[in-house]
Amino acid sequence: AVLTGNLAAGETVGSIAGGGRYDELVGMFHPKGTAVPCVGMSIGIERIFSIIEGRAKKGEVRTVETEVVVASGQKSFLEDRMKICTLLWDAGIKTEFFHKDNPKLLTQFQYCEKEAVPLIVIIGEEEKKSGGVKLRDVETRQEVFVAVADLVGEVKMRLGKKNP
Repeated sequence: AVLTGNLAAGETVGSIAGGGRYDELVGMFHPKGTAVPCVGMSIGIERIFSIIEGRAKKGEVRTVETEVVVASGQKSFLEDRMKICTLLWDAGIKTEFFHKDNPKLLTQFQYCEKEAVPLIVIIGEEEKKSGGVKLRDVETRQEVFVAVADLVGEVKMRLGKKNP
């Protein structure tokens, strides 16, 4: 059987797996020359890793499935972050948050950029008083204020544009 796949532009790789029947080959090493039925195969793990590594360098491979990180740069917002996460989880949106009580906002932003998480929900004193959050696009760094009641719809709409 021959299996084929599509290579991305600029990718060159030979076969990554091969196999077949080796009856006569094994029989050559048998003292009486008896045909021994056998099959074998090999997989080129290093070739697979080189393809994945090349795609990772181009930003085509994400190491996390997270779509949204809920962040805050102020103390005592752990419970608020958890509530927003629960809201997004209930809507089927892959969400995470930093479990520290007071994580640094810059650290959270850097994590999202490194892992290519598309959106960040930011909550702070002003947002809490206004009944909303800031929704930040990690790639463009644009932020918009969104009411908590509209958050799920807005996130789904933005993810739909990024992940057709």
